[in-house]
Amino acid sequence: MAMLWKFMRVAKYSKTALPPKVKVRGIPTHLRHSSSKSVPSEFAASTPCSNTVELLGKAYAQDDYSNVTEKILSKVGKNLHNKKHHPLWLIKEQIKDHFYKQYVGRRGNPLFSVYDGLSPVVTVQQNFDSLLIPQNHASRSKEDNYYLNRGHMLRAHTSAHQWDLIHSGLDAFLAVGDVYRRDTIDNTHYPVFHQMEGVRLFSCHELFSNIKDGEGLQLFEQGHRTAHKQECHTMEAVRLVEFNLKQVLTKLMTHIFGNGLQVRWVDCYFPFTHPSFEMEINFQGEWMEVLGCGVMEQQLVNSAGARDKIGWAFGLGLERLAMILYDIPDIRLFWSEDERFLKQFVVPHIWQKIKFQGVVNRCSATHTISLEHSWTCALSLSRTKKVSHCYRIIYRHPEKTLTQDEVHRIHQAIEESAVRELGVEGRF
Repeated sequence: MAMLWKFMRVAKYSKTALPPKVKVRGIPTHLRHSSSKSVPSEFAASTPCSNTVELLGKAYAQDDYSNVTEKILSKVGKNLHNKKHHPLWLIKEQIKDHFYKQYVGRRGNPLFSVYDGLSPVVTVQQNFDSLLIPQNHASRSKEDNYYLNRGHMLRAHTSAHQWDLIHSGLDAFLAVGDVYRRDTIDNTHYPVFHQMEGVRLFSCHELFSNIKDGEGLQLFEQGHRTAHKQECHTMEAVRLVEFNLKQVLTKLMTHIFGNGLQVRWVDCYFPFTHPSFEMEINFQGEWMEVLGCGVMEQQLVNSAGARDKIGWAFGLGLERLAMILYDIPDIRLFWSEDERFLKQFVVPHIWQKIKFQGVVNRCSATHTISLEHSWTCALSLSRTKKVSHCYRIIYRHPEKTLTQDEVHRIHQAIEESAVRELGVEGRF
């Protein structure tokens, strides 16, 4: 996703050697199929003792880097992107359906494999080192990530699986999952969101086979890095990979948002692709950024064992697309369990047009609170020398209807805190 990839924009290229023994678990290297084995929602996330965190059946020793909270742990395993008829599931299925039908292998099977059940717990090596993120880069900071300890974290992007999937032998895949980034919560930001990663690798034959007189063309050369290519790539290879990438993504967005969609490409910088681009679409008269992409850094591809191939990668956010397509005004609504929200996305087929109607007449509770405090003004004619303030508090929850008991407990806590902290006299 452009939002995620943008975070890496100012990184510099790392010289860190990648360990040769990192392997993806449970993914057969010879199959082309969709892996939908999800992390179970009834997971056990706990802190059995003060120095360990237990998550998804494994215990992680805490250290000075551990900063994941119980609130965040409670989101692990929810797998909103795999819940049938959830808006994020609809977007994922639309993209998957498009790739399955548009790109078919020689045997008639889908060219792209889909992995939407990979564990969100990754190593720091997977999340940063494998993507050439320097050791001292700001994107690694505790202020921006959720660490279980110095060696393990909740993935900050689905790019964390790129190296492993390529190393397993795949050359065309989509990886989908929940990602975790520390952020201030508002209507467009939430510390847990969902991303889709796409990767496509080409051999020399695959890239040039349809080019007239392309027999003598090569993928690699010993050259110089420029604004348009890496030092090891030929210009012919880069141009074809870039053309294919932009064509694939333009077809995807046109299929989702409709024919006649205006698209533009903005040059940018990411540490794991060069050249790199952000894709913007003009939707209902407004230009919107929807994803980041580029030609994969050959150092990354080589280290994963695909030295004879060149490729592209992209990352997009499911929430971003769903908010635009369905006119959902607040990212927090995706976590709602209110049937009045969810039932709007129960449709007979994934491509049915939907416009979110809002959740109207949501039950809310209104309470009043009256406070008095001393009034020292010499001109006051008040017999009690006090002034009274009355406040009305409306209680709403973005994800559910509050019960009277829940509201009463919160309101009582406010009353007690007002007397204790403000030194006022309450009339409750």
